[in-house]
Parts: sequence; C-alpha cells; structure tokens
Amino acid sequence: MPRGQNTAPTVEQISKDRITLLSEQYWASYALQRRAYDRLVVDEIYIKELLGTNFNLRRIILLEFSQYLENFLWPNLNPDQCSPYHVMSVCVMVNEKFRERVQPWDAITAHPEHFGKFLSRVMHLCLEGDELSIKEQTILIMFLDHCFNSLELDVIRSQIQKIVGLTIWTNLTSERREYEFQKTPKFRKLWKLICKKDEKLENEELQTTLFERTFLRKLAEKFLHLIENIQSINNTDQYSYETVIYAERFLELFTDIIVQLPTRRFFNVVLDNINFVIRCFLSSFIKSLTKTNENMDIDITQTFIKKKIQTENDEEEEQQQQATSKTANLFHKMLTNFKFYSNFEINDTTGETLTQNEMIEKHYEKVLQLQTAIFKHFREEMPTFPLQNIQSIDKRDILNDEFDKLTDEQLKSIASSLQPPIQINNRELLIEVLISEHERVQSHLESINTLPLYPTEETIWDEDIVPTEFYNGETCLALPKLNLQFLTLHDYLLRNFHLFRLESTYEIRQDIEDSVSRMKPWQNDATIINDKTDQPQQQCIFGGWSRMAQSITNFTIVEVGKANIGELHPSRVRADVTLVLNTRADIKQEWENLRRHDICFLITCKPLTKVGTTYDYRQPFIPQVGLTYVRGCEIEGMLNIDGRVIEEGVDEKPVFSGDTRTWRVWLDPNQYQADIQATLNGSEDVYDTFNILMRRKPKENNFKAVLETIRDLMNTNAVVPDWLQDLILGYGDPASAHYTNMKNKIPTLDWNDTFIDVKHLRASFPDYKIRATEDDRSKHVPPFKLTFCDLRSKGEHAGEKLIILEPYKIPNRGPYPFNKPRQNIVRFTPTQIEGIKAGMQPGLTLIVGPPGTGKTDVAVQIISNIYHNYPDQRTLIVTHSNQALNQLFEKIMALDVDERHLLRLGHGEEELETDKDFSRYGRVNYILKKRLELLEQVEYLQKSLHVQGDLSYTCETAAHFYMYNILSRWEEYLSKINQSNNNLDILINLFPFKEFFSNLNHNLFDNKQTFENNLEIAQGCYRYIQQIFTQLEEFRSFELMRNGSDRAKYLLVREAKIIAMTCTHAALKRHDLVECGFKYDNILMEEAAQILEIETFIPLLLQTSDQQGRNRLKRCIMIGDHHQLPPVIKNMAFQKYSNMEQALFTRLVRLGVPTIDLDAQGRARASLCSLYNWRYKNLGNLEHVLQQKEFKTTNAGFVYDYQLINVENFNDIGESEPIPYFYQ
Repeated sequence: MPRGQNTAPTVEQISKDRITLLSEQYWASYALQRRAYDRLVVDEIYIKELLGTNFNLRRIILLEFSQYLENFLWPNLNPDQCSPYHVMSVCVMVNEKFRERVQPWDAITAHPEHFGKFLSRVMHLCLEGDELSIKEQTILIMFLDHCFNSLELDVIRSQIQKIVGLTIWTNLTSERREYEFQKTPKFRKLWKLICKKDEKLENEELQTTLFERTFLRKLAEKFLHLIENIQSINNTDQYSYETVIYAERFLELFTDIIVQLPTRRFFNVVLDNINFVIRCFLSSFIKSLTKTNENMDIDITQTFIKKKIQTENDEEEEQQQQATSKTANLFHKMLTNFKFYSNFEINDTTGETLTQNEMIEKHYEKVLQLQTAIFKHFREEMPTFPLQNIQSIDKRDILNDEFDKLTDEQLKSIASSLQPPIQINNRELLIEVLISEHERVQSHLESINTLPLYPTEETIWDEDIVPTEFYNGETCLALPKLNLQFLTLHDYLLRNFHLFRLESTYEIRQDIEDSVSRMKPWQNDATIINDKTDQPQQQCIFGGWSRMAQSITNFTIVEVGKANIGELHPSRVRADVTLVLNTRADIKQEWENLRRHDICFLITCKPLTKVGTTYDYRQPFIPQVGLTYVRGCEIEGMLNIDGRVIEEGVDEKPVFSGDTRTWRVWLDPNQYQADIQATLNGSEDVYDTFNILMRRKPKENNFKAVLETIRDLMNTNAVVPDWLQDLILGYGDPASAHYTNMKNKIPTLDWNDTFIDVKHLRASFPDYKIRATEDDRSKHVPPFKLTFCDLRSKGEHAGEKLIILEPYKIPNRGPYPFNKPRQNIVRFTPTQIEGIKAGMQPGLTLIVGPPGTGKTDVAVQIISNIYHNYPDQRTLIVTHSNQALNQLFEKIMALDVDERHLLRLGHGEEELETDKDFSRYGRVNYILKKRLELLEQVEYLQKSLHVQGDLSYTCETAAHFYMYNILSRWEEYLSKINQSNNNLDILINLFPFKEFFSNLNHNLFDNKQTFENNLEIAQGCYRYIQQIFTQLEEFRSFELMRNGSDRAKYLLVREAKIIAMTCTHAALKRHDLVECGFKYDNILMEEAAQILEIETFIPLLLQTSDQQGRNRLKRCIMIGDHHQLPPVIKNMAFQKYSNMEQALFTRLVRLGVPTIDLDAQGRARASLCSLYNWRYKNLGNLEHVLQQKEFKTTNAGFVYDYQLINVENFNDIGESEPIPYFYQ
C-alpha cells in the first residue's frame, strides 16, 4: 500500500459516524446518561474499526476526536485482566496523539498507577505476540519509541530505567562484562549489590525483573531473526511493504535509545556485544532491498513519457513498487545513521566528548593489539602485517585481503585473543566484525568539513531526507530529531546543522521548481556541436520567463586555487557567469543589485519535451523540465568593461551600454573537487552544461552563512558556561541554573526606579517581612536598595524571609531640567517583580509571558537595573524580529539609560519611531557630534573662568584643562567650605563656576534653602562639569582613529553597554564579532519561543573564552511564550518529525527548568481573555481591564465581543486559497 495523503473527516461526517454514536452511549463527556463500561465494546471497536480497516487513519482520527483514550480506554484499564485488544487500542490512540501533536500523556499521568503493568503487557506482546500482524507489531514499536522520547515524565522515566539500567548487562558474555568492569571499576561494585538484591527476591518477582533486563536484547534478536531469514522483498506484496515499515520503525526506536545518554550508557554495549549493526548490514533483508532497488532504478524521464499511455491499474501497481523501493532506500539510510550514532565520539560511561586525538589513539590501540595477536600466533601466515605501520594496514580492502588468507580456526583464534574477546562462528560475520573494529574511519568533523554547503540535485529531490510538503506523520524518515537530550555539544550542533541545511534545501527546491517551470525549458529540434567534446548535442530553449532566473550565455572557470596544506580540495574556485538582461528596467535593476556574498544557483536543464509542451503541476517536476544538475555559487561582484570586479561602496556603479552583464562567483571547493573526480572517472563535466542562473530573495537566502557559523562552532572548542551546559544538553538538575541555586547569588541589589512607592514595594513581596534601615517613614521613597536575607548563606538573618530596605537619594546631576533622571512609570505586579529580581541575579531565568502581560516592560526594567548595578558589564539583547527589537529600544530610551551606550546591529533601525540612528555608523556620528558639542561647552567653561589658551581643541587638551584648572578650583572651594562652619554666604559667593551656569532661567542657589541643600546643588553642578570631561575621555579614542570602520569596531567592543541584534544577524555575523573581540556578560532574549534552537544557541557563543578557558557569560534571561507561535518551519516533516519547531525555550520548559509565569494581562477584554487563559497558569486581568470604560463598551458595528465564521463546503472545496499566485 503506497504512502498516500489522508484528509481529516468533516463535521457532518463525524456527527453521523458509528463511532460518534457509540461514544454518545459510552464515553462522550457531553452525554447526559452513559452506559457502564463493557470490554466487548473495546474488542469490537478494535476488530471492526481498527484491525478490520487495516488501521485506517480516518477511523483513528474519529476515535481520537471522541476522546476514546481519556474517557474510556485508560480509566477502565485493568492491566492484569484486559484483553490484548485493549492494550493495542491504547497504543494506537497514544500514537495518534503524537502524530497530531496534542498532549499524549495527560490521560495517563492523571491516573499513573497502572502504567508500569501496562508497559509490561506491551513488552510481552512485542516478544510473544506471534499472532499479531506485522502492522500491529509496528504499532507496539512506535508506542515504545514514544515512551523513550518522553523521559521528562516521572511515570515513564521510572519504568524505562528498569529496562536500560546497569542490570541490562545480564545480557553480556562474562568475558565482555569483565572487560567493561576493568574499564570502569565502580560498575563492578554496583553489580555485586544488584546480585545481592536478586538473591533476596521471590521467584515470581525475579522472573519479572529478568524479563525487564533481557527485553531489549530479546527484541533485538527477534528483529535480527526476521531480517536474517527473509528471502526476498516483493514490490507488489503488502506484507513485504509492511515488513520494511516495521524494520524502519524498529531502527527508529533503537536510534532514539542510543542518542540519549541515560538510555545509551549501558544498552550500546549490549548491541555491540551481539554485533547488531554488522548483522543488519549482512542480513538477507538488506541484500534483497538492494536488489529491489536495482530493479527499480529506471530512467525517470522515460517513466514520465510512459505514463501518457498507462492505465490506472498500471499506475497503481507502479505506485506500489515505487513505495517499496523508497522504503528500501530509507531503511539503508536509517541503518547508516544508526551505525553513525552507535560509534559516536563519546565516552558512554562519563558522557564526555572524545576528541579527535583520543579517537585516533583508541584506533591505534586496537590495531596494535591485533598486530600483537598476529605476531604471537600467526607470524608465518602473515609475516609482514605485524611489522607495518598502522596507517598502511588500517584500510578496509587491505584488512579484507589479509583476513581472507586465514582459515576459520585461525580467525577464531585471533578474535578470541583480542580484548574484549570476539566469539563468532560465522566466517563472513567474523571477518566483517574484525574489519569494522580495526579499519580507519573518517572522523565526524572531517566529514562535515568536506561536505559541500550548497545542496545538489541529488539532495534536493531526495524525499527520504527532504520530504514533500504533504508529510502527514504516518511514516518515519532518515532525519535527526531534536528531542529533549543530546549526547554532546558536537552532537547538538551536528543535528542542528543537518536539519537547518535540509530545511534550507526544501525552500531552495520550491524556488527552483517555481523559477524553472516559469521559464518553460523545451528541446530544440536543431543540434549544436559541443566545443570541448566535438559531439552533437540537443539545444535547450526557453518559452517563458522568470523574475528570479535568467538563461546563461557563457560560463567559464577563471581560477582554481592550489589546495592548502592538509586539504584535498582547491583553496578557492572562481568562475564568470554572463547573462543577457533583456528584461524590464526594474527586473534588470534587481539583477544588477546582486551584492557580494549573495547566493545564486547554477542549473542545467536538458528537456526532452518538445516546443509548446504545457507544464503540468500535477506531474513530477524533473522529467518535465529535464533538470540534470544544480550547483550553488556565491557572488563576488559584477565585472566592469575591463573585466574587473566592481567594488561595493559609496561610488556609483558604472553605466553599461548594452544588456550583457557578467558576474564573478565563488564555487564550493569541496563540490568542485567531487565533480572533477567524477569527470576523471568518465562522468560528464558539470561545469560545461549550466544554462540557468537563479537568484533568491535576500531575506530567505542566509543559509550558507548560518551553516558556516555552525561549522565554525564545531571546529572551535566552543565553551558554554559551566552552569548552562548540562541544561542545554538536557541533563542534570533542571533547577541547577536558577539563581537560588547559584553559588554567586547576590543578596543586595539596587532596584533603582522599579518601585513607584513603598506601598508598591510591600505589595510586590507579600511573603516577606520588610525592615527599613531608616526609621523615618517620610524618607521611605524610591529608589531603594534591597537585601534579601534568604539569599545570604551566612551572617545576620541568613535564610530568613526578610527584606532589608535601604532608601537612598540619587545624587544631583546638574541644575538643568534635562539632568533629572527619567523614571519608570509602570506599577509592576508581584510576578513581574519576581521576574525582574531573577533577571538581575546570575544564572538562567525563564519568563513565560502570555499576551498582554508586560513581557517587554519586564525585559526593559531588567536591562535598566543591570545597567545601573553593573556599569562595567555589557548586555546583549537578541530578538526574533526587528519589530520586537525596536519596541525594546523605544522603551529603553524612555528610562535612565545614556544613549551613547546603546547600539543596534543589523537592519531594521529605520523602523524605530525616533529620529536617532542607533546603528554602528549612526552611533559613531552621534559620538563625533557629541564630542564637538562637549568641546564647545569646554570652551565656554574656559571663557567663564578667564583661562587663556586653546584648551578646547581636542579631548586631550580638555583633559589637561580639567586636571589643572577645574579640579584644582573645586578642591580649593571644598576646602574653604569645610572651614566655613556651614556658612551659606561663603558657599554661594565662592562657587567657582557661577558664570558657566549663568544661562539658567532661575537662580542657581536659594538662600531660603538649608546649607546642605545648597551644597548638594553645588556638587550637582560639579558633577555636571565632571560628566563633560568623563565623556570626552571616553570619546578620546574616536578622535585618534581616522577610519570609520575602526571607530565602529571600537564602539562595538568598548563603548556600547547595551547591544541589540536579531538572532539571524547573530548567526550571520558571529565570525566577524568574534574576530573583532566582541565581549558581553549578560544576554536577554525576547520572543525566545519563536527562535530556532540553533539560532538561540549561537548568540550564547558570540565571544571567545577568557584566559582561564571559561565563558564570561553571567546571566541568560529568556522571555517568551511557548503556547503561542513556534519557530516558522515550512516543511511539515522537519517541523513535526524532527521537532525542528521546538525552540530551546520550549525544550527547557519541558525539561522542568523553573519558570516565572506572568499572570495578569492588560491588553484584551476579560471576555476575550477567557478564550485562551485556560492554556496558562492562573492568567487573570489587571484592574484597568475590569474598570476602564474602553474595555466595557462594545465595538461599533459588532453585536458580540467575538464571533466565529463558518466556511461552508462550497463546491466540495470549503475554505481555500482560490488562485495560487501567478504574478512575479
């Protein structure tokens, strides 16, 4: 049966269906009277609706829609007495919930007491259920896979631990177990304790325990027996198809087990002990799949032509054959992926990453051990082998030749003398095991470094790894998954690298299909002679046009650089591409605006369709257009009439007379080397065939830069903060990075303008006692410094729920109105205050903010408080969108933050609702302008003091002026005041800077005020003057640097304290930021639940480690809402199967990392809020929502606060997008 598409039933179909009628009688929650539970109903539904329909997806959807699992199956489950049909029904429904991506375990966690016995029934059915069909066995395997992927739930994790713990080593041979104990002695002690406990168990309990310990090994043996004894795969046989599906799901299960360290640690040794991977590769099953594939390897174009004369029955039969063939390909890819992870570069015991040198050393030890064994026992048979250097003998073909010379007994003798000893009787298997153990394998990092970053035609249209948009979750794929846990940081980056690459490939496929199909490539009847081969070839002509693609008139390789030392590919490959742009002026302008580093694609089409053939969107794409090759390239620049690259800059581009344009491009050296090697082996030269150049929209064309960033991280020793690394990998205590568990938590902090008044403060901490250091209540006005005694580890009141309140006065900053600090006006709720408190502390802070709960206000206040508490620290702000970044900036500017410390990287600052430019060069211009303004003030100050000389010419002369003329006068003035016995007249009359402040609209001093108040005014004036020279000292470097880029780099590295960018900009520019020495101490991420996992991770590593090799990051604040929009993933397979739509924020929430859930919204009416507040913890409304007139009166023209619109099933279409866009 082919993998087809299934559509969900309509409302009318649901209401009239037999399943709905049954649910209304037995389990529907809305039914007024329900019949008692009847096990025969479960059996009947399973036999007729599930098994009888071959598990038709529509029937399963109907059962799920009726809440069959939560209302009927699970509440009435008795694991000891229920029928196998009941167990199977539960598995089917849980699998369906996973497919639909709804909460799968809610019903089970609500009543978890039966889960242990239920799982045991499932395990027995897996091993003993011979009467089950292969499809039913597949369902059980899928259920087990979901269990292994849900270890965050205690009820599941406790049962899985019994299956994969140290006790699973019962399945090892005694020699292998002893070998493992020698490697890790602590396991021997634990093993002895286990054996002692076993001796005390009753016989029945012992049998149960032994069954759990041997379950996975027996399951593996059952699978191996199946694939080793199957003789052939029949293309048209339903059983063959379902057997392949079973095998794929089985590999998926075992892969998911070994890619998580808690389940891998002991199980991977058991698989190695039974040589699982090698036996799979040698099985008759995979040989028959390979044979099936060879038979199905037919020319796709000829298939397309034949379809014109095929009958429907022929099409169905071919569809069945192609489905079986695809599964054959898929199984082999999944097995290769499984082998990759079984040999992953990790110490299974400790979880530590094995470096490349450690892997080489481990390999050398194995080969040396083999050489020693041969030297001792078979010196005559293999005289040279033990004496050769390792690099000359560790290749597969050499090892195979050497082992072929030996008899079976000699091979067994060698194998038994190795450590651990190998005991195999089958010669073919034994030789393969020996070769696999001792052959040199390319490291994972080397394979990534040699992988072309541009997709080719082979990858782009391979539906096993880049599925179509119609993936419905029924099948598995040869794709990595982003679940809860990862083996190492290398594994984390590797999975994200592949998925990001393939998701980009899917988007590229859509663009290519759209552009090429619009160009309508046809075969010209006339032939031309190829200049290089002197052979006649068919010419391709184009009957249409595309805005994003043009036909190539000439393509020439102009440079192939020599390979670097240690590399096999050229250092760089450059080519010239010539187009004739006889298009509209606006389209020509778009092509001419191609910038340096833009990505384009070179395409070869060799169509077999005649002129005038209409393109049919319902038929396969490649046969219709004859697409043969796709290669990526990167624009270096457009060439001028002299053949030189036109440099980008402020200079205008030269004016061209005709329509011919030539671009110089960089090709991928890895891909070029592979293509040239293929040409030497007799294949066609790809670079002589290109006839289309396709460009893409710049916003969607960043994939290469991001992939290079991920690859750079894999090649560098990326250091994640110690307190964060385990959480990113999914291990350890989820609360370990919470500020209350951090060793460096800070009890006393300045809360600046967070609180409106002391009443607000007391309302914000209802669980704390508050004690002020100042008894006078009139002085209890903000700002406050607060000491939380429960954060103290020692000292007075340590551990108590007590806050020591210390009010203080902000020092006078000057006599002008603009010197008054800007204040926060938001009266934060207690939950928001807890979020601000956590954000100010070191560690990881997760804030979940439903719509309208003030996420941005909380973020801005955290940034402001960190800025004032730690003036030497730098904070990085990362958001998903430019809009969120601009909202943050606009609110930061409204607080007491000096704008010279703000910097906005990337595009989008033009959308800021302000005339100020916060981009790099905008800030440089601001500083240069500010410097001139400050020097003017210095000049005015100099004149007011009647000091001669040109002291306001530069920042340096101004610094001398301050040292010798300002500071001396101020110190002399303070000395006289101290001796005046608080004489107000002396304070006023001797003030040295009166003339400088003569431009005030009021008197500088007030005789009616006290001496202390007037002294504060004088000190404020001096602070104002002092600030002028402080800023000039900061700007001094800009004065010395004459280059704009140097000034921008200095601003980024030293001057800016709050730096903002989007996650995309961070991923694109990481290399540049690290190279210029960018450093930061805190990171705040807004819209964190909308950012891809890898795009959240990269901003954590935009700097190099310190001298001690540690990451200097102190705080990570993530604010988002995982119940709203996830990251945008266009392909359903990557989104659902690979879980690529799961943000790091969402994964941390799943892992149980403590969150602060904002609980009061102030945006929507209370009636609208009730639509979604059930999704959150205690989401309520702020007072103004319930009281203000705007939220109570109705909207003009609307009868109701909200209403739903029903779209009828018009013309059997229903809701639809009537016309796919045809304009360009």
